[in-house]
Amino acid sequence: MRDKYKVLLMVWLLQFVNYLDRINLSIAAPTMMKELSLKPNLFGFVLAAFTFGYAIAQIPGGYLADRFGAKRVLIVSPILWSAFTGLTGLAASLVALIIVRVLFGMAEGLSNGPSFKFIGDYFPAEQRSAANGAYLSALALGPAFVAPIAVWFLGRVGWQGMFFWFTIPGLLMALFIWRVIPKTSPNQSRAHATVEADFARAANTAQAESATNLGGVIKRPVSWLIFFAYMAFNVAFWGFLGWMPSYLSMARHIELKNLGYASSIPYIAGTCGLIIFGLLGSKVFYRYRCLMVATLYLLAGVSLYVTYNVSTPEQSIIGLSAAAMFLYGGFGPVWSLVLDLTPQSARGAFSGFVNCGGQIGGFFAPIVVGYIVNETASFTGGFLFMIGALVIGALCFIALQMARRDWATRELSPGAA
Repeated sequence: MRDKYKVLLMVWLLQFVNYLDRINLSIAAPTMMKELSLKPNLFGFVLAAFTFGYAIAQIPGGYLADRFGAKRVLIVSPILWSAFTGLTGLAASLVALIIVRVLFGMAEGLSNGPSFKFIGDYFPAEQRSAANGAYLSALALGPAFVAPIAVWFLGRVGWQGMFFWFTIPGLLMALFIWRVIPKTSPNQSRAHATVEADFARAANTAQAESATNLGGVIKRPVSWLIFFAYMAFNVAFWGFLGWMPSYLSMARHIELKNLGYASSIPYIAGTCGLIIFGLLGSKVFYRYRCLMVATLYLLAGVSLYVTYNVSTPEQSIIGLSAAAMFLYGGFGPVWSLVLDLTPQSARGAFSGFVNCGGQIGGFFAPIVVGYIVNETASFTGGFLFMIGALVIGALCFIALQMARRDWATRELSPGAA
């Protein structure tokens, strides 16, 4: 197997395990709120605690990958997050849950910059949307897989035991990465000379020459456009991710024994969106990825609007599935754009910078949605909040397409599609 496909497989598996450990809290939320006597507005802080820690670790994780190597960071990160997954099962109060979830978020946050750095280092520009789409399909397949498994554990060992069992996959993942991923990235290869040329085409020549580190890259207005676009998107994404199982349980009255399977369906649709739109972003819409992402965000907003207006649980699951397909569908094109805006020497740090913006949005989303649900006894206001954020994200990507008109005139490199 070629090295780049080994790397892609390993970062996919890492992200898959990452989301197993991340989403189990959302599945356990109705049970935990009942046993610990926590109202939705307070549990919103527990959900947000993860994204707070996750945001803090984004830039450091990318910097450490640029400085010491992505492989080393990707070995340490799952060991740490596995430890904090187990400690979640020992938390018996709101404060303890918040502290351990912040630390868990920091441990998982270390892995993003190195993973995207590997994608940028091993794949040329025109393959990155598809590669990112394949890699990030784990974001949807992980939750789809974990939902019924988590419900099974909840019914047999309780929520505490569930977290203890979920420490195992991360430790195994650290071992796999140590054994499989090559020791060094192909920094001196001909392919990476092409990658550096890709960056020069993606930005103005003068800026490409000067923006060889994170400080230089973030001085450009387009960097802040994608930062705020991703922040707005994550308001909707983390509102969706954190509260969907509770919405199906509390608003649509789906019983625990059926909740795992009902929660899995939208994530399966999300997987389809990642693959389909990742490929389209690498080929048909390569030159218009920003407009494609903007369209996906608007369609996700429409789907969320339909979800809370339909009358039956089955119809709401269809609406959530459509929303998931469009929400997840934007990931591949978005992260190919991030890598196009960055020189090789700052890929890890800049990926962390953009993801930090995303997690700022993700931090506030569960809190605001939880507050709205608690105050109104309805999820309607929470859905409207997420829809508004998606509109803002779409407008940012439309502005980015206008700012980077040179993307519309770039040619696909031979054999890359």
